[in-house]
Amino acid sequence: MRSSVLNRILQFAGAIVIIAAITAIYRKVGHVNETTVALTFVLAILAVSTVWGMAVSLIMSAFAALAFNYYFLPPVGRFTIADTRNWVALGTFLVVSVISSHLATRARQKAADASARQREIERLYSFSRGLLEARNVMELLNRIPVQIVDAFEVGAAAIFLADKQKVYRSGPVIPQLDTESLKAIMAREEAVIDASNSTCFLPVRLGVRPIGSLGISGQLLSRQTLEAIGTLAAIAMEHARAMEQVGQTEAAREAEKLRTALLDAVTHALRTPLTSIKASVTNLLSNPGLSAGQRQELLTIINEESDRLNRLVGEASEMAQLDAGEVELKADANPIDHVITTALEQCRGSLGNRKVIVQVPSGLPRVRVDVSRAREVLVQLIENASRYSPPDQPITITAEAAGDFVVTSVADRGFGIDDQEQALIFEKFYRGRDQRYSVEGTGMGLPIAKAIVEAHGGTISVTSQRGRGSVFSFTLPIERSRPGQPEAPVRAATNS
Repeated sequence: MRSSVLNRILQFAGAIVIIAAITAIYRKVGHVNETTVALTFVLAILAVSTVWGMAVSLIMSAFAALAFNYYFLPPVGRFTIADTRNWVALGTFLVVSVISSHLATRARQKAADASARQREIERLYSFSRGLLEARNVMELLNRIPVQIVDAFEVGAAAIFLADKQKVYRSGPVIPQLDTESLKAIMAREEAVIDASNSTCFLPVRLGVRPIGSLGISGQLLSRQTLEAIGTLAAIAMEHARAMEQVGQTEAAREAEKLRTALLDAVTHALRTPLTSIKASVTNLLSNPGLSAGQRQELLTIINEESDRLNRLVGEASEMAQLDAGEVELKADANPIDHVITTALEQCRGSLGNRKVIVQVPSGLPRVRVDVSRAREVLVQLIENASRYSPPDQPITITAEAAGDFVVTSVADRGFGIDDQEQALIFEKFYRGRDQRYSVEGTGMGLPIAKAIVEAHGGTISVTSQRGRGSVFSFTLPIERSRPGQPEAPVRAATNS
C-alpha cells in the first residue's frame, strides 16, 4: 500500500515537472504563439493520461491552465485575463485537456481489457488442451485441479464429484478448500467469490444438472472465467466417459470376435480328429470279428488323431504361456544354419518329396537364440509354405546379416495373401478366407511364432503377392563376442 501511494505521488510530481519544463522552454525561446503553447500542453496531457491515467492528467490540466494563464496570456505575470477572447481560449484549453485525458484513459482501459481477455483465452485454451490429454476419467479428475493451477497460476484447486462423493486436489488439503465448502457450493448452485480469503467456488454443471463443484484458492478469477472453467471441466469429463464407453464397446466387440474365431477353430480343427477317433472306436466295438490288420489300421488312426488333438491343445497352452510371459528362453550363441538344419529334419515327414532350397552364406555371425524355440518358428513357416503351395513348387530358405540382426526368410510359390489379410494373419485364430475350410489348422501357429520371435527381441513380417507366393521373414539378434572370446566357426549352407 505504501509503495502504491509513493508511486502515485511521484506520478503527480512528474506531471507538474513536465508542465514546468514546457513553460520554461517556451519562456526561454521568447515570443511564441499562445496556440502553439496550448497545443503542446494538450499533447503532453494526452501522453500522460495514456500512461498514468485520468487522475494524474486532470491535475496536470489544472496546472497547465494556471501556467498558460500566468505566463502566456496577457497580462503576463498575473492570474487575470484582459481580453475576453482569451477567456474563451483558456476555457477551450481546459475542456480539450479534460476530454483528451478521458478519451486516452478509456483507450488505455480498453487495451488493458483486450490484453486481459487475450490472456484469459490463452489460459483457457491451455487448460482445455491439457484436459484432452487425459486417457480416462480417473486420470482426468486428478488432472483438472493440476491444470487449473498450472494454467491460471493460482495457489491451489480442488474438484468435488457428486456421483463418487470424492474430492480431487492439486496438492495437500488446505482449509479454504475443505470438502464441506465444496459440497455446499454444489447445493447452492451459484458461483461465490470470496475476496477476503482469495477463494472462488463454482458449481460444475452438465447442461442444467450439477455434477460437482470447483474450488480455487490463491487468486481471484472473474465470473466469466470461472464459468468457462466449469463448463470445460464438465465437457471433458463427459468426453472421457464417452471414450471409455467406446473403448469398452470395442473391447466387447473384439472379445466376441475372438470367441467366434475360437469356436470356429474348435469346430473345424478339433471336430475332424474327434470324428475319426469316434468312428474308429465305434467300428472296433461293433465289429469284434475284424481281422488283425483291420484292427491295427483303426488303432493307428486313433493314435495319430490323438497325437493331433494333443498337438492342438499344446498349441493353445503354449499361446497362453507366451501371452502371459511365462516361458523362459534358454538362449545362447548358435549359427542360424544349425536352426535351419534341425527344422528341416523335423519337417522331413510333412515335406515328402518337395524340393527345399537353402541359401545361407558362409561366415554369418552367430545369433543369440533358444534353438528349440527358434526351430519351432521355422518349422511353422516351412509347414505353412508346404501347406499353402502346390506340391511341385520348391520352398526357398535364406539367411543374411542386416545390422545387429540375422534375417531368415522362407519363400513359397503358393496362392499368396491379400493385402488386407497380411496385417491379420499374425492375430490369434485368424485364418485366410479362402483356405480356412480347405486347409486344416487352428490359426495359432503364426501368433506363436510371432510371440517367440519377439521374446528373442526380433520381429516377424510377411511380403506377398496374390498368385505369386509369399515370403515370411524373421530377425534374431546377433551374439556379440566378449573380449578375448573367439568367434565359433559357422557351418556352410546346404541345399536339399
